[in-house]
Formats: sequence, structure tokens, C-alpha cells
Amino acid sequence: MQEVSSYHEELINRISPIVENLFKGNNLYEIKLNQLEMSQMLVELFGQFSREEMRKIKDDDLIDRIDSILILEAVSGTLNDLTPEQIKMYDEAVKRK
Repeated sequence: MQEVSSYHEELINRISPIVENLFKGNNLYEIKLNQLEMSQMLVELFGQFSREEMRKIKDDDLIDRIDSILILEAVSGTLNDLTPEQIKMYDEAVKRK
């Protein structure tokens, strides 16, 4: 059990600063997402990788992966905020493309 908790701590120590830095530079994240919840979700998600697999992921690659996930999380709720009229306009614009 000690092995699992130390790996969990390692993930938190690696992922949390990345999430914090990405939030600092992005108003959309600050408005749409909860930083602590996103950090916890990402630690759980990346916890599915083995310790060795995680160590092989370079920092730049990890930052890109986390940023992509945060973008998806932030934008996925955006359509829920639209009025029925805005959704209709969105649907029509998509059909034209």
C-alpha cells in the first residue's frame, strides 16, 4: 500500500503545478473549471499509467496532454450554456460547413 500512496504523491507533485500554470494563463479555464477538481481528475486519469510509463512522458508532452484534456473539459460544458436560439444558430452554422 505504501507503494501506491507514494506513486499517488509523485503524480500530484508532477501534475498539480502544470495545472496551476495552465490555469494562470487561461481565462476560460478559470471561468469554466475548478482547478482542484481538475487536478484530482488528472491524477486519477494518469494514475492508470504505471510509474515507469509516467516517468517516460516528457514534461512538454505531459503539459500538452493536460492542456488538451482541460480544453475538452472547458469547452464540453459551453454548449450547455447556450440558449435554444443560440443552439439553433450553432446547428445551422455547422450544417453549412
